[in-house]
Amino acid sequence: MDIILGYVQTGFSAVFAFILLLGLLIFVHELGHFMVAKWCGVRVEVFSLGFGKKILQYKRGDTVYAISLIPLGGYVKMFGDELNSDIDAEQKKYSFTHKNVWQRIAVVLAGPLMNFFFAVLIFTVVAYMGEDVRAPIIGDISPNSKAYELGFRPGDKVVSIAGTAVSTWDDFQTGLTSRIGQPVEVSLKRTGFETPMPISITPESRPNPNILSMKEWIGDVDGMTYYSKSPILGIRAKTPAEKAGLKTGDRIKMVNNVEVKHYRDLDPLMVPHQGTDIVLTIERDHDMDGKADETVKHTLNSRSFSGVGVLGIESSELYLFKIIPGSPAEKAGLRTGDRILQVGETTPLVWEEVLGSVKGYKGEGGLPFKVMRGNEEIEFTVNPEITSQMNMQGGEEKRFTIGIVPWIELSAPDLTTLQLAGPVDVLKRGWDRTIDVTVMTVVSFVRLIQNKISPKNIGGVISIGQAAHETFKIGIGSFLTMMGAISVNLFILNLLPIPVLDGGHLLFYTIEALRGAPVSMRKMEIAQQIGLFVLMSLMVFALFNDVSRIFGFW
Repeated sequence: MDIILGYVQTGFSAVFAFILLLGLLIFVHELGHFMVAKWCGVRVEVFSLGFGKKILQYKRGDTVYAISLIPLGGYVKMFGDELNSDIDAEQKKYSFTHKNVWQRIAVVLAGPLMNFFFAVLIFTVVAYMGEDVRAPIIGDISPNSKAYELGFRPGDKVVSIAGTAVSTWDDFQTGLTSRIGQPVEVSLKRTGFETPMPISITPESRPNPNILSMKEWIGDVDGMTYYSKSPILGIRAKTPAEKAGLKTGDRIKMVNNVEVKHYRDLDPLMVPHQGTDIVLTIERDHDMDGKADETVKHTLNSRSFSGVGVLGIESSELYLFKIIPGSPAEKAGLRTGDRILQVGETTPLVWEEVLGSVKGYKGEGGLPFKVMRGNEEIEFTVNPEITSQMNMQGGEEKRFTIGIVPWIELSAPDLTTLQLAGPVDVLKRGWDRTIDVTVMTVVSFVRLIQNKISPKNIGGVISIGQAAHETFKIGIGSFLTMMGAISVNLFILNLLPIPVLDGGHLLFYTIEALRGAPVSMRKMEIAQQIGLFVLMSLMVFALFNDVSRIFGFW
């Protein structure tokens, strides 16, 4: 009964978040059309949230205000807005079609603009509440990297660059980009040290990994990242950790009741307790669906040790979490839980080295693999296959793969709350965030056309519903941020020159303004039929993508 009640509550929460999100955005959009239409003297007959049969309606003056059955849109029905409508002479002053072209442009443009300015309002509210942004904290960097060589260490907090204070990761990134090729001093705050320590670096230019940015190149130091591995364990056989009951894939939540966020935190938390009993609170996922099935405690009776590796604990990233059915790895005999020891000529220390070896396969003779299974070393020959893969930037690339998924998970980046000085700064932040999201949205369309982003990334109402539910669970700030982003998307989408959308009408009215005569009714009818077909096709394609993602087709 409790399980059923839980599903009902989750379902209600998801539906509520979706309706709240979409309802507000639709209301704001249609309110823009409504207000400017009334201002221009147009008689508004219906203001509806939703399509189809009216569930609730109320008439005031000339307008019926309604909530309709299908909550996937809305509309403002204006007097005289039908093509070829027959209007009496005395009624033409209330007719939308008979208003001058600039008034019609204003009415149509008002809807998208309301979405834009609503986004400014939302991002301003988020800024006022205190926006969570990435903190300038260094993530897991390899000891073999340039960043490590220069003096950066995991967990360091960047205090300043070239004497300019840094409060967010974006501030740090901007400082690096503005000083490409120039020696610059970076001040770091390190745990255990009272005063910040300076290091000297020279940022190098590299392609921007953010495919939605207008900047093609950014400043960087090789190996620099804000990502860190979650405290998921790899457990070697016949070690103190295994004898204590720990298993590969266990996630450590606490060490002696102290919360653990990153894998790198284990040594600092456990080594001081060497020689004593260490109590580990573990989340365990039995069916490996990515969700914890139970939380248990294990007591590790530890002897003296210099690091958790002595106890048989290591990062899980070289352990195999999943073998894709029918893949080259399955055919070769690899299994879930195998620990990769060697790929080709490479003895990998991190997952990226495994990935690089597979990507670099020459297509001849098979790829040698050596793994540890339990306490036994086993060798295989795997024949990689060319497959189409989605990269982190949202594009598709064809490369060699073998069908293995590592037992690795990145923890959420460290966050800091951005506190602004006053109302002017708050409003500026809201405006800047809206412009940033607008640019990213426009660039995403360009990248789609350039085929740098896969069309598989296009989502529909199901994706919106899932995002609304997930962000609603996280908190009001995340929910509002997503609402602002979707409001910007509606602003851009509605301006696309597709007949039946606001942008299509604006195109017709712009042509009319330029040539001094309206586009013929016949041409407008044909264009609207084509536009409706295009719009419906896009909606069906987006729905297909949503369903494909749910069922794991890609």
